[in-house]
Amino acid sequence: MTTQAQVRTYEVITYGCQMNVHDSERISGLLDEAGYQPAPEGDQADIVVFNTCAVRENADNRLYGNLGHLAPVKAGRPGMQIAVGGCMAQKDRDTVVRKAPWVDVVFGTHNIGSLPALLERARVEQASQVEIEEALVRFPSTLPTRRESPYSAWVSISVGCNNTCTFCIVPQLRGKETDRRPGDILAEIRALVSEGVQEVTLLGQNVNTYGVEFGDRQAFSKLLRACGDIEGLQRVRFTSPHPSSFTDDVIAAMAETPNVMPSLHMPLQSGSDTVLRAMRRSYRSTKFLGILDRVRAAMPHAAITTDIIVGFPGETEEDFQATLDVVRESRFAAAFTFQYSIRPGTPAGEMTNQVPKAVVQERYERLIELVGELAWEENKALVGSTVEVMFADGEGRKDGATHRVSGRARDNRLVHVTIPEGMETPRPGDLADVEITYAAPHYLNADGAVTNVRRTAGGDAWERWHEPDASPASVGLGMPLRRPEPMPPSTSGCATR
Repeated sequence: MTTQAQVRTYEVITYGCQMNVHDSERISGLLDEAGYQPAPEGDQADIVVFNTCAVRENADNRLYGNLGHLAPVKAGRPGMQIAVGGCMAQKDRDTVVRKAPWVDVVFGTHNIGSLPALLERARVEQASQVEIEEALVRFPSTLPTRRESPYSAWVSISVGCNNTCTFCIVPQLRGKETDRRPGDILAEIRALVSEGVQEVTLLGQNVNTYGVEFGDRQAFSKLLRACGDIEGLQRVRFTSPHPSSFTDDVIAAMAETPNVMPSLHMPLQSGSDTVLRAMRRSYRSTKFLGILDRVRAAMPHAAITTDIIVGFPGETEEDFQATLDVVRESRFAAAFTFQYSIRPGTPAGEMTNQVPKAVVQERYERLIELVGELAWEENKALVGSTVEVMFADGEGRKDGATHRVSGRARDNRLVHVTIPEGMETPRPGDLADVEITYAAPHYLNADGAVTNVRRTAGGDAWERWHEPDASPASVGLGMPLRRPEPMPPSTSGCATR
């Protein structure tokens, strides 16, 4: 498809949730396997792939804005190609090419593996290629992957969703839940650990319904416990569970498996039972708060985060106050907050009782103020304590100016660490115990003691990836490439769960 003399470069731009970020790693792996190379930072790529989200209206606007900016670039660069994939491509299909006829390829969530062939077909035929599969062609974890990090990795355990939330279009775009076999998941994790990965995040539209396809209601808790038996795996996280299916066996597995982290993302969406009913969320505020009580009884220091939608159709001031009440009682470490926007094709989009934009904005501002106050109080309670930090690459944007290095505590809080003079700076992936000296709403500073520094296999892997002569290793299906290029930051906290 390419020659040594004419190697073409690519860039993948990601919008959306963690599932999209992981899909972009697969897109990069496919392009690597097809003979393309990541574009050097600052260079215009020969192939630009947009991996899109359909949950929020601004994702549509950003995509078409970026496509518009690229139109003159492509016109002046013979052979350049543009591809659009992901949830919005699955939803809009021919609309993308109608609005942006200079797009070469449109592919869906179910046929990521077709991208290299579609690019080649578009090049040969000099015509746009649109290919959208209605059902999963093959589980995407069998595809080659260029991972974003040498020490931390996403692992998909399921794709799709069996819920029918009225605001959400994801089940239409990703289909019914399809579960991977536990042995395949664990084999992938072991392979990742052998490459230096020491933290994995298990992904699914609703991770805690994992096993529904093969009839084991405790499959997810069993999977968490099995992760605890993998030597060298330091940290296990997962996102996102659904409150209606969150069971006590999962809480027990989290509390009793040392490498499963005391952090939980539990989407609330609304604290009003009336709104939850209209959203077709099959739990109520009492059940939600009961889950949090049981989690904290088993793991007193667990950090719990959430998703909240403001201004769902029909939401009254009383409903909104109920949300604020649940937020106060929940004391979230952080919340991803969203203003409701109409998504065509969803039941909520057809509702006539839409809340005026000005009302939604005012409520949203009150919510984020409360969330920030509570998160700050929770963080201030940690001042003076010692926490374990896994250092990370790219977490602290101001680290150069502050002379700190940053990472994540076991509960996933962001920690900026001052390294004492004379101490070797830990590498991304390394671990240390640090003393918290200052708290802000969204991060902690550790300017005190740094002890028990551990050089890890993850740090070794990071070092290998950054050797001047490092090059990607050969790729088998599902196996990671050795050295990725940075991808643009994506939006997290997708409000679809």
